[in-house]
Amino acid sequence: MRLPLIELPDAMTRNTKVLLVMDVVESVRIMEQDQDGFVRRWQQLVEEAEQNVLPLHGGRIVKSLGDGLMLEFASAQGCVKAAFALHSFTRQANRSVRAEHQMHLRMGGHLASFVTDQHDIYGTDVNLTSRVSTLAGPGETVVTADLRDQLAPMLDADIEDLGDCYLKHVSEPLRAYRVGPAGHAPIVVPGNTVQLNLRPTIAVIPFGMRSNELGHELLGEALADEVIAALSRTAELHVISRLSTTVFRDRQHAVEEIRNHLGATYILSGTCRSAGSRLSLFVELIEAKTGHILWADSLKGEVLGLFSANDELIAKLIGSISSAVIVKEVQRARNQSLPNLEAYTLLLSSAAMMHRLSVRDFEHARQMLATLIDRAPREAVPRAWLAKWYVMRVSQGWSENPHKDAMLALDSTKRALDDDPSCSLALTIDGLVHANLLKKHEIASSRYDDALAQNPNESLAWLLRGTLHAFKGEGEEAVRETETALTLSPLDPLKYYFDSLAATAAMSAGQYQRSIFLARRSLRANRTHASTLRALAISQAELGQLDEARVTTTHLLQIEPGFTVRKFIEASPSSLYEFGRRCAAALKKAGIPD
Repeated sequence: MRLPLIELPDAMTRNTKVLLVMDVVESVRIMEQDQDGFVRRWQQLVEEAEQNVLPLHGGRIVKSLGDGLMLEFASAQGCVKAAFALHSFTRQANRSVRAEHQMHLRMGGHLASFVTDQHDIYGTDVNLTSRVSTLAGPGETVVTADLRDQLAPMLDADIEDLGDCYLKHVSEPLRAYRVGPAGHAPIVVPGNTVQLNLRPTIAVIPFGMRSNELGHELLGEALADEVIAALSRTAELHVISRLSTTVFRDRQHAVEEIRNHLGATYILSGTCRSAGSRLSLFVELIEAKTGHILWADSLKGEVLGLFSANDELIAKLIGSISSAVIVKEVQRARNQSLPNLEAYTLLLSSAAMMHRLSVRDFEHARQMLATLIDRAPREAVPRAWLAKWYVMRVSQGWSENPHKDAMLALDSTKRALDDDPSCSLALTIDGLVHANLLKKHEIASSRYDDALAQNPNESLAWLLRGTLHAFKGEGEEAVRETETALTLSPLDPLKYYFDSLAATAAMSAGQYQRSIFLARRSLRANRTHASTLRALAISQAELGQLDEARVTTTHLLQIEPGFTVRKFIEASPSSLYEFGRRCAAALKKAGIPD
């Protein structure tokens, strides 16, 4: 509903015209790498617009936006034709430029009402047009329904309906359309044209062997192979093949060579000693860029059984490496401005910070994900994590509008899967949205199945599918699948989350002591996770430990002051089943108000 018109000062006039906002994808990165070339190409683009494109299509430049322009047109047809011409000019110019320095435009158009004076144009529609441009990927143009209604499909443009889209700081969803030149599919630059490195790279150098034990000569190399295999199962690290790292065996201090030849972000090296059946391993993790040692430790184990699936030495080593990497990336994220951060720093640190559940860190995680999505809008993984952020905001009791956050989460997973239908993380988080926020459990189950079909090692899919079994009271399946997730669990900062949901699974199976153990282990890592406190209170109440349960609920109500049994029933996916009703009764016994 439009606001009633108010009388304007004499120096201002009211207009309704077509606005088009365009900007350059990843302009900050390109400017840092090739400032002179970027400025030169931008000036050529602006000159082409002013001298050729805009006069031909009835447009003019309203204002410069630094790395973008706001353009005004008399007609929708002129707007889209100018957009296509500017995209075409940019593609031609990119042919002589290295891929990482190429300029890709994204554009957003809207039939806007605004007021003007001698200096500028103003109004909510002006801001909305800028927001619409964020829906476009590299080389794309997206328009609103108001503008699309003035275009003739197949004559003025090929048009693709994007459905209802949610924009930052816009309360209601907006129907949007992607447009391309008539007679062609809408021009879309493939998602990997603007590639982001979403994983830091680690090089594991074969461990030197210091032993005279017969048959142990290659133990260090075999152990390095096991570490490489274990690290390769995590989605958060890119691990260089041993075929490439073998050449650096016995060159433990060739950090610069390893960085230059292998492109490693981190280097793991070490030495082994064996005496009889005992093994000692000294390892250190080095940041390749600075040569600084981030973490070092001496580990001991038994040669016999060293390469079994349950060996504690390997598991401890992987956990320590993962923890050290995350600590470094979070530290980097806090000490540098967002535009200067590597893509993998933004991704890893945002995932870590959102799970720490400090309000400040939680909001900073959203800002980092927004920055990452802005750099490469067609990457699926950052959008999947953004959807998880919305789910966590609702489950933690921080959401002012749970329904809107549910729709924003669903919109994020939809866009992620539009860009990469096979992304196992996006499929998993889409299942989480349907299970926890929409309570559509059949869809959620299907998404988890699809995620595991794409990647059988997707630990989060195992965890959430197990939790869905728990909600339904299928305790045996819940425990089996969440335990599988624990063995595959990703980087250490998320471990508390895995323990928390495994506690719910144990509770579903009636294993209340196991549930209390897992919940307490989770709370040692993160004392502010409301879901874990609920699981602990329920298990304590079910065992008749009512005094302990009331202490737990006192802490829970400090974290979530307005929490009641009724709110649990309204929000919990388990409330559709007998298991949820048992949980509600246990919470009441533990002292949670009705």
